[in-house]
Amino acid sequence: MALGRRGYDIRIGPGLLAEAASYKALRGRLVRIVTDANVAPLYLQPLLAALGLSAAEVLVLPAGESQKTWANAETVLDWLLRARLPRDGVLVALGGGVIGDLAGFCAALYQRGIDFVQIPTTLLAQVDSSVGGKTGVNHARGKNMIGAFHQPRAVIADTDVLRTLPPRELAAGLAEVIKCGLLGDAALFAHLERDLDRLLTLDAEVLADAIERCCTLKARVVAADERESLQGGGGPRALLNLGHTFGHAVETHTHYESWLHGEAVGLGLCMAADMSARLGWIAAADAARVTELVRRAGLPVRPPAGMRPQDFMDLMALDKKAAGGRMRLVLLRAVGDAVVSADFDPAALERTLAEFCGAA
Repeated sequence: MALGRRGYDIRIGPGLLAEAASYKALRGRLVRIVTDANVAPLYLQPLLAALGLSAAEVLVLPAGESQKTWANAETVLDWLLRARLPRDGVLVALGGGVIGDLAGFCAALYQRGIDFVQIPTTLLAQVDSSVGGKTGVNHARGKNMIGAFHQPRAVIADTDVLRTLPPRELAAGLAEVIKCGLLGDAALFAHLERDLDRLLTLDAEVLADAIERCCTLKARVVAADERESLQGGGGPRALLNLGHTFGHAVETHTHYESWLHGEAVGLGLCMAADMSARLGWIAAADAARVTELVRRAGLPVRPPAGMRPQDFMDLMALDKKAAGGRMRLVLLRAVGDAVVSADFDPAALERTLAEFCGAA
């Protein structure tokens, strides 16, 4: 990640988690690990062995998106204070996007900022949330509305750990891969249409290529607009939220309990593509390609039963990209070309919501 003094390496490959060489930069520093109850039985012991640590230096939290809360942030901060971790200590996040976001947020707050390392254990975290420095917790009124920008010191993406992912979690990660193809890599999108079955079986060659392409694209976008501050938050980094405004509405509506983040993003990609087609920005056939690929990945292409267009409108109005009282959406000009816009016909949004909510 090219961010000057805040730059860091993103290592991708098999067997990295258990290799002591992966953690050379941590030698001689006090380290604490945050993980969750699903990941700990699988990967905590090899990580402890590689770092030369004991279980006493680990905090294990419950698993799930519903755990990404201010209350759990307080739990982590209290644990760090009791451990008297110094300012030159390091917090390691071992887990998926929830653990990475939560631990990174606590690292940003603790003593006004300490180093942390991301060891993502889900496909979604490896291709998206572990890279870029966005950290935070959810709130009942909106997802990721409380947070901070805090870049990790390193990202270590061990592709072997993905072999223990449940199929639903693997599919959720694929939503972010599809998103990358749509927003800035048309060749990746075409590769996914051709090679999705190989990716679903975790073919090593296809998997490594997809993760590298996504991380490269995200690193390029983040380097150009690290804090999503250009154009009042409507600059290059906001493009990474393709599908997320619709998706976050679903997650908030379901109280972060029944839909995985990637599932909501996958639906959001379908809705953004549908709306782009209604605006005449992309062909209807391209919108259909998006929905078909999302469906083939094993992701939902319809909102939760009973969710109404007004539910979407109320929750999307809280989106962080909104400015001057106007909703801004990430939409498509073509497969591989996304744009942030508030200049759209609201009737197109209304028709998309009506169609997906079954009110058309």
